[in-house]
Amino acid sequence: MKQFVNEFISHFLKDKEGYNEIRETLLSNLILLNEIPAPTFKEFERATALVKRYAGYEILNGSVDEMGNALGIIPGKNSENNILVVAHLDTHYDSTVDHNVSVNTDHIIGPGVGDNGLGLAAMATLPYLLKHFNLELDSNLILMGSARSLGMGDIEGIRFFLNNFKGNISSGICLEGVKLGRLSYSSIGMLRGELVYQIPEEYDWTKFSSEGALVNMNEMISKILEIPLPRKPKTSIVLGSIRGGTSYNTIPTKVALRFEIRSESNEVVDKLTQEIDNLAMEMSSLTGANVEFKKHARRKPGGTLFSHPLNRVARDIHSMMNIKTRLSPSTSELSAFIAKGIPAITIGLTHGENLGEENEQIDLSLLDKGMAQLLGLLISLDRGFEDEED
Repeated sequence: MKQFVNEFISHFLKDKEGYNEIRETLLSNLILLNEIPAPTFKEFERATALVKRYAGYEILNGSVDEMGNALGIIPGKNSENNILVVAHLDTHYDSTVDHNVSVNTDHIIGPGVGDNGLGLAAMATLPYLLKHFNLELDSNLILMGSARSLGMGDIEGIRFFLNNFKGNISSGICLEGVKLGRLSYSSIGMLRGELVYQIPEEYDWTKFSSEGALVNMNEMISKILEIPLPRKPKTSIVLGSIRGGTSYNTIPTKVALRFEIRSESNEVVDKLTQEIDNLAMEMSSLTGANVEFKKHARRKPGGTLFSHPLNRVARDIHSMMNIKTRLSPSTSELSAFIAKGIPAITIGLTHGENLGEENEQIDLSLLDKGMAQLLGLLISLDRGFEDEED
């Protein structure tokens, strides 16, 4: 199998004329899907557009399920096994943001093109690629644009699908636009939380600690940063965003801080969660404000071993194409596979810059390697690693 995959990838990368057609289809899908706003919980229009793309490739059972996932199935020769390829539909940008993208020779620029317009476009292009190379898989190939993935969505889309699908999912690939060489096969422990500090209307502004919500939230942030973190297991507290206040000459009465606790140890996540909960209660007691600790998402550590055949194949493909493998844990859709005991990996397709900004951009010159990597992995999954060691 390894020789076949290597020969296929080599042919893919040398066929410049054929790749130009593939690239045109890929970019067409990227522009179509990325220019449709899809903030978390509001992905329906993008999901519908993806299902229409499925219909254009004559994919069976194209539909949007109850959770808003966009599903399509390419039947294989052996209906017993199913490979699930997933890319999340939602983005961090609401509908007020201009979603138009600009394309030049080497880059595409626009909000969410790397996270995760390109991942969606690559998945939508897979049917075209299989037909282009006359590849008929033994396994059924399930393509899913997953809804409610980011933030408070808490990967609801894929968890709903895996909880309700009646067949056997043998393996999975999670697609992210960035970064080429990424290889995630494990999940770290994580709690995604939000501290909301709100001063009630009847608050007595003459009392001690009446500087306003921003000042008191800043004090709370300082206390969070003073919490001692272990070096082993690896642990961090990531402060993601803070929102509050309106303008000059006003005292803000409500501030929200969003953050993540990450650790290789589930017990450490529990301990830090309790410490932050205690800080919230302490601040509420000292200031008389309402301090609420909202817990939006939780992950447990897990995953396959470094030596698992799927992970070895992914590293071999990277080595063949001179791609530097970047091992990193994940807290996205991969976590849902891990919870069900399904071997899966997350990969990136190209490099990017300004991630998370409205002028996010991705490198087009590496897309041939990104797509060759994807097809090589798909072939390997379909053939079941018969040439690999146990």
